[in-house]
Amino acid sequence: MKRKATAVWNGSGKDGKGHLSTQSTVLSKTQYSFNSRFAEGVGTNPEELIAAAHAGCFTMKLSFVLQEAGFTADELSTDCTITLDNGAITKSELTLKAKVPGISKEKFDASAKDAKENCPISKLLNTDISLDASLV
Repeated sequence: MKRKATAVWNGSGKDGKGHLSTQSTVLSKTQYSFNSRFAEGVGTNPEELIAAAHAGCFTMKLSFVLQEAGFTADELSTDCTITLDNGAITKSELTLKAKVPGISKEKFDASAKDAKENCPISKLLNTDISLDASLV
């Protein structure tokens, strides 16, 4: 399987602007710029997209891990915060709130750890990955 995205940039790094498009068209000429990356400008940025990818990948992987263990979550909600420091991504922080009927705390913790370590985005990122997982 291959997926494709395209970035177009015009101008200098600080004063220029660009847009991102994805094969699925979910992003279609979505604006990004210096301000959307390093300030609070309108548009997206690479770190926000990595956070979305990591949250989505981890959550889907956890649903499969739980299914293999005989559980189906009522809801899995994951926030991801990506830290960019001195030009490098230094941390990805996952915060999970889960409603999984009938699961023990031990089985839940083991399943969440498995998903954190084995989702494809976790494997891709060369950074510290933390997980705060709670059953609600």
